[in-house]
Amino acid sequence: MAKVGYIGLGIMGGAIARNLLKAGHELVVHNRSRQKVDDLVALGAKAAGNPREVAEQVEFVFTNLPDSPDVEAVVLGKDGIIEGAHSGLVYIDNSTIKPETARMLAERLTEAGIEALDAPVSGGDVGARNGTLTIMAGGSQGAFDRAVPLFQAMGKAWVLVGESGAGQIAKVCNQIIVGAQMAAMGEALITAQKAGVDPARMVEAIKGGAAQMWTLDVKPPRLFAGNRQPGFKAHMQHKDLGICLDTGKTYGIPMPLTAAIQQLYTTMLQYGEADLDNSAVVGVYERLANVKLKESG
Repeated sequence: MAKVGYIGLGIMGGAIARNLLKAGHELVVHNRSRQKVDDLVALGAKAAGNPREVAEQVEFVFTNLPDSPDVEAVVLGKDGIIEGAHSGLVYIDNSTIKPETARMLAERLTEAGIEALDAPVSGGDVGARNGTLTIMAGGSQGAFDRAVPLFQAMGKAWVLVGESGAGQIAKVCNQIIVGAQMAAMGEALITAQKAGVDPARMVEAIKGGAAQMWTLDVKPPRLFAGNRQPGFKAHMQHKDLGICLDTGKTYGIPMPLTAAIQQLYTTMLQYGEADLDNSAVVGVYERLANVKLKESG
């Protein structure tokens, strides 16, 4: 069992931290909201006052934070992880951030004697709670091999994609597809509704065929029950699609589909729906088609 630190205890991070604790690892936690720290302390974790204090006490330190500037501040800022550097420390970032930020952080941490893995995850809040996430990593083989016992507590699949930044490139590709799935599902549900067909029966009819996907298995039951709460928040999906488009600019990759889908999420944000689930993009289609998705109550 390892000594592990976890910083960022949101919907995803809090669930991952719980699974690390359940697996028997010693856990030190830090978060802006004290209540989330207290909840884990009640389960056996230890609280730390800042990221430096976390890093000083552990062999592995994770972050799971909203965006690139947040991660950079926690790693390199005052009382940051880099100030807690010591021999054998491995830094693992579960956030979704810009690939170039991941590479920069890896370089700075390597100079300080800390090995770094960018290791974003996929599988949503369900995967985080159930320990069935997919983990895509960038960094050295040695750091990855050391982290595998921790990944076993977090997920069902983990792949070393390449060098630093490669995990975030894989996450860019993942989010291109996730965004497309959410938009396509919303469009399909409203098409069925507007055309007079029960959307739930439509989903049952198609999800065993070529249209089968995780999104179609997991999201419609929530929507039909009238539940549009996260999950994965719409503003985070919007942010991730922005990272996809920025990466496209960096490498000269046209992304017309991703650009259009991000506009759907921009619409959600303008309607005050930033904190709804990313599947609630169906609401944009409701407004466009002037029809409400049928709910089972």
